[in-house]
Amino acid sequence: MRSRQRGNSLIEFTLVGIPMIFLLISTFEMARGMWIYHTLVNAAKVGTRYASVHGQLCGTSPNNCLVTVAQVAAQVQNAGVGLDPTQLNLTFTTQGTTGVVCTLNNCLTNHATCPDPAGNAVGNTIEIDATYPFTSVISMFWPGGGSTHPLGTINLPASAKERIKF
Repeated sequence: MRSRQRGNSLIEFTLVGIPMIFLLISTFEMARGMWIYHTLVNAAKVGTRYASVHGQLCGTSPNNCLVTVAQVAAQVQNAGVGLDPTQLNLTFTTQGTTGVVCTLNNCLTNHATCPDPAGNAVGNTIEIDATYPFTSVISMFWPGGGSTHPLGTINLPASAKERIKF
């Protein structure tokens, strides 16, 4: 009787343990994706807020606080802890006109005025759109994931819009 039950533990672990391990790893991957998305949204919001308080009136005498794309991008980088600057794509839009499109790495060296001088008036809107690729090998196993998303890459979008304060 005892010899007929040999290997039951191995079969039970295979039937229950492997799906549980997959579920645990999937939970961690989902949490990592949510953390990256939240960080991306916060970084775009911080950059937009910083640019919105450095508008046209900020440059009139005796003030001299106009900022550049590089300074706004530095705020995005500081708020986006853990985001790869070569992968983070930013689009700066002032009053509906797309001004600068660059990766965070390139934006850090761009010395153009931000917000764009053409729409830099008080009350106009400034918007920063950001996209960041989230790569997860686990997503290849999700239904419909393997063929449409190479290596499980999903572009996470974020957008923040504010009115120029002064």
